[in-house]
Amino acid sequence: MKASRAEIERALDRPSDSVRCILLHGPDEAGSRALADRLAKAMGADAERIDLDGATLARDPALLADEAASTSLFGGARWIRVRANGDEVTEAVEALLSASQAGNPVVVVAGALKPASKLLKLALASPAMPAFASYPPEGREAGQMVAGMGAALGLRIAPDIARRIFEAAAGDRAIVGQELEKIAAYLDAAEGSPRDVDAAVLDAIGAGEGESSSATLVDAVLTGAVRPAVEELKQLSESGEDGVPLVRAMLRRLLQLSAIRADADRTSLSEATKSVFFKDRDVVAAELRRWSASDLAMLVERITAAQAKLMESGSAGTVTASQELLTIARAAARSR
Repeated sequence: MKASRAEIERALDRPSDSVRCILLHGPDEAGSRALADRLAKAMGADAERIDLDGATLARDPALLADEAASTSLFGGARWIRVRANGDEVTEAVEALLSASQAGNPVVVVAGALKPASKLLKLALASPAMPAFASYPPEGREAGQMVAGMGAALGLRIAPDIARRIFEAAAGDRAIVGQELEKIAAYLDAAEGSPRDVDAAVLDAIGAGEGESSSATLVDAVLTGAVRPAVEELKQLSESGEDGVPLVRAMLRRLLQLSAIRADADRTSLSEATKSVFFKDRDVVAAELRRWSASDLAMLVERITAAQAKLMESGSAGTVTASQELLTIARAAARSR
């Protein structure tokens, strides 16, 4: 069953026996993960969470229904979160929907799915499986998201500052949350003691940095130009730009491409790229011809994971970022 945002939020906030499984998909996986967190909050901090992945369920399709019908070892609440890459969990979800009993809520985060996806078709045909697609917020919606998240931490954020934070975090809600928590701690802000966030604050703590100068590198990577990508990496490293800024620049472009890819799949490539700055249209079109919606979802996941790793203490930022970007460049070169 295709659900609106309000309907999917109700299903996550108030789990019901009439809903066997909730499907969260679309190119904005950070948005899907944020929605899944609503179910975690609804179930309570003491609830037992079972994590399953697509490869496990592909090998053992009966496992999902078994886990959904099982009781917690300690007798408390229990719920299941599934990370899928696509249709490999379809048989497992079919078994869950047809099972005589379930009981434990199940949420599947599946990334971008094509209209012909068996999993998506299964969800749309079943009233017991609401489905919702998340797309990266843009323009005013992006600023409103940041401002809303900041308000809960006692931060008053003007639209231009909110946009700067959003772009620095490449639209990833988890990274936005980390940046806002850092700002709130710096300002000693709280919901009952709000503080204003201005450009001076962002500059003081290194949050919300502007656009990276690595656009040429990003385009070389995504079009499979391996040698130019290597040269750009060397030049950027020599100028002191490496690690997190490079990964964030890549994530920004991937989220942009994911949104355009979704429009292109509904209309056409030429129609979808009309909103792109005219100087960038040719390279954006070339990148979209090379990467499908599912490919882009996979890349977003890889780069998001790389960003999280880079932010860990002691991570070898330059090496990690360079290796990941060159791996993607080589994959793009093979698809030429």
